[in-house]
Amino acid sequence: MPSAKRNPRVLIVTPEVTYLPQRMGNFSRYLTAKAGGLADVSAALVSALFNEGADVHVALPDYRSIFHDRLAPFLEREQWAIRNVMPDDRVHLAEDRAFFYLNRVYSPYGGENTKLSLAFQREVINNIIPRVRPDLIHCNDWMTGLLPAMARQMGIPCLFTIHNIHTVKSNLAHIEDRGIDAAYFWQHLFYEKFSTGYEESWENNPVDFLASGAFAAHFVNTVSPRFLEEIVEGRHDFVEWPLREQLTNKFYAGCGTGILNAPDPSFNPETDKEIHRKYTAGKHPAGKRENKRYLQKTLGLIQDDHAPLFFWPSRLDPIQKGCKLLAEAFYGIISNYWDMNLQVVFVANGDYQQTFRDIVNQHGFHNRVAVCDFNESLEHLTYAAADFILMPSLFEPCGLPQMIAPIYGALPVAHDTGGIHDTITHLDVDQGIGNGFLFENYDAGGLYWAVTQAMDFFKLPKTKKRTQIERIMQQSAASFNHASTARQYIDLYEKMLERPLINEMPNDKTQIPNQG
Repeated sequence: MPSAKRNPRVLIVTPEVTYLPQRMGNFSRYLTAKAGGLADVSAALVSALFNEGADVHVALPDYRSIFHDRLAPFLEREQWAIRNVMPDDRVHLAEDRAFFYLNRVYSPYGGENTKLSLAFQREVINNIIPRVRPDLIHCNDWMTGLLPAMARQMGIPCLFTIHNIHTVKSNLAHIEDRGIDAAYFWQHLFYEKFSTGYEESWENNPVDFLASGAFAAHFVNTVSPRFLEEIVEGRHDFVEWPLREQLTNKFYAGCGTGILNAPDPSFNPETDKEIHRKYTAGKHPAGKRENKRYLQKTLGLIQDDHAPLFFWPSRLDPIQKGCKLLAEAFYGIISNYWDMNLQVVFVANGDYQQTFRDIVNQHGFHNRVAVCDFNESLEHLTYAAADFILMPSLFEPCGLPQMIAPIYGALPVAHDTGGIHDTITHLDVDQGIGNGFLFENYDAGGLYWAVTQAMDFFKLPKTKKRTQIERIMQQSAASFNHASTARQYIDLYEKMLERPLINEMPNDKTQIPNQG
């Protein structure tokens, strides 16, 4: 291993990333492979670590077709240079034909994704780790679920981050057939049945990728503290028992935690190019008023500066997102505040979109309710125009809308669960605390009650409302950002390494429990 005098070297292994610092390699600024929030947090973490002087490297699949779109102005020979990474380069592309012709990060076919995962992990194990020689490995989601077992066998501290509760299974025979020497670390994997030996498990005892990652890693984190606690408490039936068991073990061993993701920095009303008028926290009334007028005119809603505007920013998924609760309470909410011209704007796709279109048609709500397909520009504009957002989620592993909305001065009306619990506190105007309106009982009555709480706030004198919204916008911008998220990961790395990530930085000598 390299000399201990240098900064500890961190290798972040992720199937997704959005952007990387330009100085990490000549072509790093052109690499974009994104399917969800994992990409954003991976990119932000890499950038924050690199900018602070950490010795950070990143490994991701060589999505040649995706990258080719970003490299259109360049010659083919220059694209070829991406796949010939020099030893001192920090962006390491795992090469396999399985990635070269994909036009998306994941395949729509489950078996194909297992093949992609094994190809990626084979290259990381066989080529990238020997080249980088990391002091710590940070893996993300099931696509990297075998790596913690290898890291534990090699004695390299490993952090495993769970962004999505999804897994696949494969037996050792198939894993080894794809070029991974699973015999080297088989005893650190998690099997469908209790394993008594390598030969017995080889062909008839599938390995659970996600549970293996949680089982073998030295530390595990989910993307919100409360969501981890809810899993440990058995509140979510959709979390399979093997994963719950491993997370519970890590949690009580002091080796499991939650670190919230953060919104993309483009969500900023002071700089947002997608909104009609930019505004600051101090001048939000005028800015939000003009954006509301523009949105109302664009969508054919009643043009009323004083109309309370609610925004539904999440996919219309009836299982997770609470669409059924809103559908049950919808007529009552609109009719109860009819004289105030209460309006609701949906900017979301999903199974329940047609249900709300039908409600609008049945009751003639066309100039009070707009049901729109997802559109990124419209999403930004509606955050800037809205007074409130609706998030009656049954569960929320992290959630981003409830963090984005207060940055724009739109207050969340939400169910008290998961990442929402960690980011939203019920507003108390007299005490000057809180940033939204929470309900605990998961039913239409609970949601309706939270809406009435929001409307009571809306009816307050302008000066009192302005003071609270200005405070909330400032606090949200300071709290919900990638720098804050990255700092928490850096702190966790330092605990795992038991020394500073950057040698010049002071060490608080924080001790950690025995690594799980």
